[in-house]
Amino acid sequence: MKGSLPKSAFTFIDLFAGIGGFRIGLEKLGGHCAFSCEWDRYSRRTYEAWFGEVPFGDIRDLNPANVPDHDILAGGFPCQPFSLAGVSKKNSLGRQHGFLCDTQGTLFFEVARMIAAKRPAAVFLENVKNLRSHDRGQTWQVIQGTLEELGYWVFFSVVDAAGWVPQHRERVYIVCFDRSRYPVRPDFHFPAPRERDANFGDILQPNPDPKYTLSPKLWQYLRDYAAKHKAKGNGFGFGIADPAGVARTLSARYFKDGSEILVDQGKRKRPRRLTPRECARLMGFPAWCEEKIVVSDTQAYRQFGNAVVPRVIESVGREIVRVL
Repeated sequence: MKGSLPKSAFTFIDLFAGIGGFRIGLEKLGGHCAFSCEWDRYSRRTYEAWFGEVPFGDIRDLNPANVPDHDILAGGFPCQPFSLAGVSKKNSLGRQHGFLCDTQGTLFFEVARMIAAKRPAAVFLENVKNLRSHDRGQTWQVIQGTLEELGYWVFFSVVDAAGWVPQHRERVYIVCFDRSRYPVRPDFHFPAPRERDANFGDILQPNPDPKYTLSPKLWQYLRDYAAKHKAKGNGFGFGIADPAGVARTLSARYFKDGSEILVDQGKRKRPRRLTPRECARLMGFPAWCEEKIVVSDTQAYRQFGNAVVPRVIESVGREIVRVL
């Protein structure tokens, strides 16, 4: 599918919405967000400022009957370990098996519950890169098995956002299609790796507030910490990003010391951390988002560090819509 899609070409719901990275990407394709859900009060504040609506709160309190029908269920659910037991043992005890049992008590269960109730044509999920190895592979075993048990074709791939933004950010994306609507496995493909169109230096503000410069105490601590681990043969330490290259992954803990992505300010000045506006740019959020940051710096760092990259969502979403 080439070019822009018609307005409201499809509907989607935004679960574990955070600050709306999925929504921005899918709306760029002409999608209409029919429902959103996010429990964190600070993320809800940002979401309301950006989209003019307050998401539903705790998904565990959500009745699927109150959720509109939709074409795509989207969300970046938290990664939690499952308690696995053999199906044969459960059968012998007369217990339920499958997702009703294996996923109970986890937030992925809420995703499965919604899929079972609403039967969207497609499911679009995001998680950390190591999802498949999490808890010795048991987590992925349950997730993939559950989605297949629910009657969906399952596609998954690790995508590095460095092709879209100047940041290495590898995440696993899971895309599913309803087998009842697509009896033959769809011809779906994740977008091919691409060359980025911006370097780290391109997202930097020219005259940031001096408060983002590291204090002498923090800068000394980071250098001592790095030296200690280097002596032990470990690779732990701060990272000063190359203006002509890409940064490390922005994490939700960035507010603590900014150590993974520091900005060089020359020999006469200590390095600084990114400003929240620069974090928005590093994640590929549009300009109107960075101009409307309504939470504290600490919360903004957490929100951008937890977010998805909208441009990656748009690229994967385009392939989903092509199948739809």
